[in-house]
Amino acid sequence: MTEQLRLMAVHAHPDDESSKGAATMAKYVSEGVDVLVVTCTGGERGSILNPKLQGDAYIEEHIHEVRKKEMDEAREILGVDQEWLGFVDSGLPEGDPLPPLPEGCFALEEVDHAAGALVRKIRAFRPQVITTYDENGGYPHPDHIMTHKITMVAFDGATDAEKYPEAEFGPVWQPLKVYYNQGFNKPRTMALHQALLDRDMESPYGDWLERWKEFGLKDRTLTTHVPCADFYEIRDKALIAHATQIDPDGPWFRVPLDIQKEAWPTEEYELAKSLVDTSLPESDLFAGIRDNA
Repeated sequence: MTEQLRLMAVHAHPDDESSKGAATMAKYVSEGVDVLVVTCTGGERGSILNPKLQGDAYIEEHIHEVRKKEMDEAREILGVDQEWLGFVDSGLPEGDPLPPLPEGCFALEEVDHAAGALVRKIRAFRPQVITTYDENGGYPHPDHIMTHKITMVAFDGATDAEKYPEAEFGPVWQPLKVYYNQGFNKPRTMALHQALLDRDMESPYGDWLERWKEFGLKDRTLTTHVPCADFYEIRDKALIAHATQIDPDGPWFRVPLDIQKEAWPTEEYELAKSLVDTSLPESDLFAGIRDNA
């Protein structure tokens, strides 16, 4: 191998990097891979989801600064680098009919313009592999869907000197693979659910499985299973660092780590585009790249 391996993970908000593919990133960091998280928004419109912090006037007034500090802590725990794209959180509209998105938010940006900001990051970092969300955003949050859109445009645009001139966006670079995070998948949920029942333990997944179609969650093609169980503790520590978003006594942590490691020791991805030959299923995001790097 003659060139350093580099992985870029593109996420919508601070905390997404710790709930989607965090153990994978920590594993690759331990192997000497350069990992960069690109966070599209500051999470300014995110609700305080940890009941222990709800009603804290300081946090409510300074949520942007608080979430930035949480991101700094999670970044240190995971051992990754992290950069912001600088767009404004769109919030999650609720109600029937849904209210309009707020003016100036990320989801209302012109896609090619917003993708240009990511092209700059790609050309500067030069990743061989990029991870992001599928066309549904993993779940239908407008910022997640927008993150998908700009990542797919930037994957091709990073090598397009006409659309994104080198004088403004830096020397062209072609990433080789892009993956969709698919950590919240039905086989994993069923495996953890059954592992708990086999041990006469209560499972938090019974209702999830019964309402899978109601949630609008489609079965996806899981092409890549990355073994990373040894890094689940790091993943959980990084997630807990996002204290405004995560209750350490909440459902994220209902399955003991030893059971998780035994029942489902991998994180899953869907290979969306590849410019190198690879055989599916994979166990490595750099499959087809390592030998030719």
